[in-house]
Amino acid sequence: MTFDVVSMTGTEPGFAFGGREAALTVAPGTVVELTTEDCFGGAVRGVDDLPSRVCSFPYLNPVTGPIAVAGAEPGDAVAVHFVDIRPARDWAVSSTFPHFGALTATHTTAMLHQALPERVWIYDVDAARGVCRFRARESELEIELPLDPMHGTVGVAPAAGEVIMSITPGAHGGNMDTPEMRAGTTAYFPVNVPGGLISIGDGHCRQGEGEVCGTAVEAAMETVVVVDLIKGAAPAWPRLEDDLHLMSTGSARPLEDAFRISQHDLVTWTSSLLGLDELDAYQLVSQAALAPAGNVVDTNYTMLAKMPKTALPGASAYDGVHERLRDTAEGYLSQR
Repeated sequence: MTFDVVSMTGTEPGFAFGGREAALTVAPGTVVELTTEDCFGGAVRGVDDLPSRVCSFPYLNPVTGPIAVAGAEPGDAVAVHFVDIRPARDWAVSSTFPHFGALTATHTTAMLHQALPERVWIYDVDAARGVCRFRARESELEIELPLDPMHGTVGVAPAAGEVIMSITPGAHGGNMDTPEMRAGTTAYFPVNVPGGLISIGDGHCRQGEGEVCGTAVEAAMETVVVVDLIKGAAPAWPRLEDDLHLMSTGSARPLEDAFRISQHDLVTWTSSLLGLDELDAYQLVSQAALAPAGNVVDTNYTMLAKMPKTALPGASAYDGVHERLRDTAEGYLSQR
């Protein structure tokens, strides 16, 4: 098996999708090795490093890129297959913010009571053993949690010259914060500008669904992806595929609309894949699909609609791109 491998190092991080020229242009099928910084830009290193003191707002959630895919034009789709995601350091960090998170007052959830206090947790990361260690701040409790590395922020440049901060998810992807974006997953994004302009960041050692406190176990990552191009196949919203599931995303507020977007896309996708009447597809998805939350904390919320492939007999998304990219990933890993 032959494939091109490109190492992406030394590029300045961005803090938005759109508004930047490509840092790298690659042919479809290229393996890209890259590094990403954590959402705090590496500035939070101890429990006394409160983000409000050591970070420069609004320069949070840096992303690596953009990566242009040669030949990608509006109306196409770009595929990003995650080959490997591994922590770059032996520590990671999480925090609460005074006005950020699902269970505190925010600028859009106005309350008379005070917001939650700002607090930092440092996790020890043992990549060899595949664990990270939670330490309670107000007791002696310590718990080892399994690593499940993923990227919270992946997307492309928006349409019409729009620039969207990296903290915001939308139809371009962005800060969806779904744990499904792990190694072995292929993500599909609509191409809105020539090249697509893929950016990746916000590595998490692990994250619960919903990212309830507003942060995961945030970590710098060494990541490998394969990028590809699917002509004329732009999805309305980002889609994901792993070996067992097809998934549709929706990002909006209120949460019900994010749910509806993801379910609507999965119903129409199922209808197309199986040649089903739309109401038959609606019925099938209603009985077989799951609805995991991505985030319920960001400027937009993200929901997924997740369909097991066992309920999609004979279906092949995008003519088997996921399987082909998985084979490339296996070839790369075997040669590393």
